[in-house]
Amino acid sequence: MKKTIILCAICFLAVFTIKAETEIEKEIKKLILDDNAYISKNLKHKAGAISKKGSLEFWSSGGLLMSMSHDTVIEYDDFNLHPKHIKVIEINATTAVAMYYAEGNVQAKGAENNANYLTRAMQVYVKEGGAWKIRAAHWSPITGGKGTTETASNQ
Repeated sequence: MKKTIILCAICFLAVFTIKAETEIEKEIKKLILDDNAYISKNLKHKAGAISKKGSLEFWSSGGLLMSMSHDTVIEYDDFNLHPKHIKVIEINATTAVAMYYAEGNVQAKGAENNANYLTRAMQVYVKEGGAWKIRAAHWSPITGGKGTTETASNQ
């Protein structure tokens, strides 16, 4: 009986250890949620969210590969998106990949409103000067949802 209890405890600890999030995973999830809240409140992205090397991005509009500079700030007329089911893969101490769903409504400044925005997102984050920055992103619409109508940035 004692051996069975010890074996069960070891199995439980092994499962719990595998499921525990790393600090990097927690940091990236918090960053995604905090950035989303900032955009919802201010109707624009935070300045400096993109890596100093820029970010290569495929947008949900289906357009070609975009090259975003470090100082890019996208503005909105309306922004009510909700990141869901965020999963983070820690590559190493300075690189992580986040995957999640974003749904809600969004309207980039001067563009048409998208009341059925539903996409998958993948973002690559790198740590620069102690802060996580976006280095690459891919946004693709989910069947039944709609991506943005933008095909280029106003850089």
